Amino acid sequence: MTTLTRAPDTLTRDALTVLQPGFAGTTAPDWLLRRLGEGLASVALFGRNVTSPEQVAALTAQLRAEREDVLVAIDEEGGDVTRLEVRTGSSFPGNHALGAVDDVGLTREVAAALGRRLADSGVNFNWAPSADVNSNPDNPVIGVRAFGSDTGLVARHTAAYVTGMQSAGVATCTKHFPGHGDTGVDSHHAVPLIDVDAGVLAERDLVPFRAAVAAGSRAVMSAHILVPALDPDRPATLSRRILTELLRGELGYDGLIVTDGIEMRAISGTYGIERGTALAVAAGADAICVGGGLSDEDTVRRLSDALVEAVRSGELPEERLADAAERVRSLSAWTAANRPDPSGTGAGDTPDGDVGLRAARRALRVTAADGFAPLTTAPYVAAFTPVANIAVGDETPWGVAAELRRLLPGTETGSFNGPDAGREALTAAGGRRVVAVVRDEHRHPWMAAALDTLLAARPDTVVVEMGVPRAAPRGALHLATHGAARVCGRAAAEAVVGTGH
Repeated sequence: MTTLTRAPDTLTRDALTVLQPGFAGTTAPDWLLRRLGEGLASVALFGRNVTSPEQVAALTAQLRAEREDVLVAIDEEGGDVTRLEVRTGSSFPGNHALGAVDDVGLTREVAAALGRRLADSGVNFNWAPSADVNSNPDNPVIGVRAFGSDTGLVARHTAAYVTGMQSAGVATCTKHFPGHGDTGVDSHHAVPLIDVDAGVLAERDLVPFRAAVAAGSRAVMSAHILVPALDPDRPATLSRRILTELLRGELGYDGLIVTDGIEMRAISGTYGIERGTALAVAAGADAICVGGGLSDEDTVRRLSDALVEAVRSGELPEERLADAAERVRSLSAWTAANRPDPSGTGAGDTPDGDVGLRAARRALRVTAADGFAPLTTAPYVAAFTPVANIAVGDETPWGVAAELRRLLPGTETGSFNGPDAGREALTAAGGRRVVAVVRDEHRHPWMAAALDTLLAARPDTVVVEMGVPRAAPRGALHLATHGAARVCGRAAAEAVVGTGH
């Protein structure tokens, strides 16, 4: 057993400092404010904490009244993964749309505008961007969250995103190290395996992270993935070889290392969250993300106690915990020093306030059959809806129905899933023109079969692909939006009625 050289209250404060917990509700509970006074340095916001920009600004002000330098973190990628606009869909297209345009200046501009939106709400730490190279077409959790499947493209847009967002005073957290793109399993549910050699990893997956480090990303998030070429025994989040030797040593990274959600099954189902937390910090992680699923004071107590006990037992060196806490405080100092002028204008008040829609329009890929004419009467929108992955969630609306209804009043819609989806959609549509909306058709055989059924009976059907467009275009008009953000739906609706810009 080690001999403690620091006061127990300092040890407890350091244990609290490295946690990034969530909570329930739209105002800060008393226990959270009390913990901020005891040493907690970060708070995580999720969709359940958000009702409006004004409410989020009031909430973050409440947190700062207790601790002025608090890090307020959020998972705001834009595109399919949005928390600020969880009820409406995002005003900004996601990474895949930006990669499809491949204009690094536009990516920087979008990230800066999104950063200002976050800063206006009092958020100063964003768990984004995803720097994963989506090299596995069947990836169930990355997909449109990645800039693409080309390493060079992902690297240059990751760097542009980091530069743009941090120009607004919001720290970025590039994820999911060492790369979650070549997985067929969602780490929310189990431990994915990336079984390629170290050379492939170096030339493909690590390149965007090197670009992020060079661009000055203030944080990097670890992935709960097993990469035997790097560490055959432990997932990246718990691997000293990956976090300390590779990321810190070989890549020369000196910023904050944050874990992905520690309660995800890849960690909680194999190690438990208490042991997983202690192992992660011992491996080199500086902050523990928790709260997507567990969001109460008991979780904070359990994890802080686990860290203190790990130091007492000798499993976690006291100096490692102190170093992790100091890195959190360093990031707090950076965000405080780069806090935007509150008298400045927000993204909605600046000339680039519409940059999200402009980007979504540029990302739209249109394939029209000979003789296609824009729709002039209200159609029936058949949404073929897959089960959403946990990162995206099922609470955020997506599709084109709302935007088409605005342009063509009387538009109706229905959601369909499963082996009879095509026939059910035909019955529901009746004699109306059909707009079929899909998401990753290439990954869902039932969805491809539904389109087969629909197009055989109604070849004039318009098809809108809002996922990764790997299936061949078909239909009278095929629109690939490269994401399901609200602005992507608007760009597609404009093309359906012929008012695209």
